[in-house]
Amino acid sequence: MQPHDFWQELHPAGTYDASGSHAGFYPATLSDARQLRLPIRPLADGEHALASLIVNQASFAVQDALAAQLAEKLQPFAPDVIVGLPTLGLTLASAVARTLGHDRYVPLGTSKKFWYQADLSVPMSSITTPDQVKRLYIDPRMLPLLENRRVVLVDDVISSGTSITAGLSLLALAGIEPVAIGTAMLQSSRWLEPLSALNNHWPDRIVGVLSTPLLLKLPDGRWSACPPPSREGDPAR
Repeated sequence: MQPHDFWQELHPAGTYDASGSHAGFYPATLSDARQLRLPIRPLADGEHALASLIVNQASFAVQDALAAQLAEKLQPFAPDVIVGLPTLGLTLASAVARTLGHDRYVPLGTSKKFWYQADLSVPMSSITTPDQVKRLYIDPRMLPLLENRRVVLVDDVISSGTSITAGLSLLALAGIEPVAIGTAMLQSSRWLEPLSALNNHWPDRIVGVLSTPLLLKLPDGRWSACPPPSREGDPAR
């Protein structure tokens, strides 16, 4: 497959065996059992890898399916407003809000406008840009939309947990605690420790459409899902 071919098509349930070994792509399974081929991205150690999703490069059909299934999973939390994390989480958050019948959503941002407040910002990095530490801001004019409302924080992928903890920390500065966190994909289990450290109730408030494991390189060069690692032994932490 060419790089631009990924994330474009959903396949019927059972098209691929997710429990076997994989070369080039990992077949992730949606809530309705359809499958999505995700490219495999080796980690720095060369022995482990992750399945990758870049939601704003996905076809509209795939984006719509992910948003619809995430919205369905979030409905029991009765959200009043969706808050989106930059950058890729904004695409998903907007679509989820529309699917839930909301008129708008609240985007967080990393571009500081002159009316933003320094005390309503936190540092933020992500697994895809580990060498870039930005600041995450909330537009203070948006706070009335969040106060005394049932807020859900949405990101495209939760992987190391750094972006989502930054979002939660920023909302906490504004006195906002989301009722849930939504994501298109939970990537391995590395996010559990930082989210639990922030508050042990957060892992129970996270819902995702896809769940993908840490992958281990086999002698033949293919990749297979690792057994769930201990927190001390996860090489991707």
